[in-house]
Amino acid sequence: MTTLTVPSAPETRRARDAGAGDRSATRPGSKATRRGNTAAGIVAWVVALLFFFPVLWMVLTSLHSEPDAAGNPPKFFAPLTLDGYRTFFGSASGASPWPPLINSAEASVVSTLLVLCLAIPAAYALAVKPVRRWTDVMFFFLSTKMLPVVAGLLPLYIIAKQIGALDSMGYLIVLYTAMNLPIAVWMMRSFLAEVPPALFEAASLDGAGIVRTLRSVIIPIASPGIAATALICFIFSWNELLLANTLTSTVAQTAPVFLTSFVTSQGLFLAKVSAAATAISLPVLIAGFAAQDKLVQGLSLGAVK
Repeated sequence: MTTLTVPSAPETRRARDAGAGDRSATRPGSKATRRGNTAAGIVAWVVALLFFFPVLWMVLTSLHSEPDAAGNPPKFFAPLTLDGYRTFFGSASGASPWPPLINSAEASVVSTLLVLCLAIPAAYALAVKPVRRWTDVMFFFLSTKMLPVVAGLLPLYIIAKQIGALDSMGYLIVLYTAMNLPIAVWMMRSFLAEVPPALFEAASLDGAGIVRTLRSVIIPIASPGIAATALICFIFSWNELLLANTLTSTVAQTAPVFLTSFVTSQGLFLAKVSAAATAISLPVLIAGFAAQDKLVQGLSLGAVK
């Protein structure tokens, strides 16, 4: 005969309490989870402050006089002044920053539009249409970014001199477009790969061609990804210095090249350079804040499979 052993009441309570403890440890609102979230939040704030501190230091330095900006140790509570910004806008030297700013805006906006016009169809072909060995094509796009820009600087200068394109906005726009196209294709391909194929099939059954499919289906759905790609390409073009400094002089001078003119071998210049850097960074910061929702949606669009 089999003997059935019935646990006692204390043993039953201990087992029930142990199970409740295990469930509370894995419950989303448990103390361990809250401690983990708090630690992650603290780490995120520390990292954000580390990234933000150089920007804050640049802005504070731009509001100090040259002796205070160059002081050692730094003078955090020195009197504030706008002399650096007055110098940047030409009150002392007479050099206006507006032509370089307009040139940077033109080169950045036009090259970004050209990049999108070329990257969206290329990404559509790689993500939606069956392309043989598409991974090799993507690696080819990526390999173009492996060459240092300085390695191709001399050939680009010789070509520009031969065709009379030195100090030309058109040549700079072409170079910026070629510079940003590989990363744009990579980003757009990851975004378009997340679009359900049924939408493309429905558009094809309705008789829509490639152009109409791109205009009516892809662009509305992938607009966050397009906005993120456009913003990144705009930032890369706006901040580019090496090509602009070598291939331009006066007519096509961009804002980063104009900023370097404040660095001199005689006298103090730290406050003027900080003021110029702050003013030149404002368009990018404004564009980033204006498109931050689209940027977050776009950067996370291709992250979840």
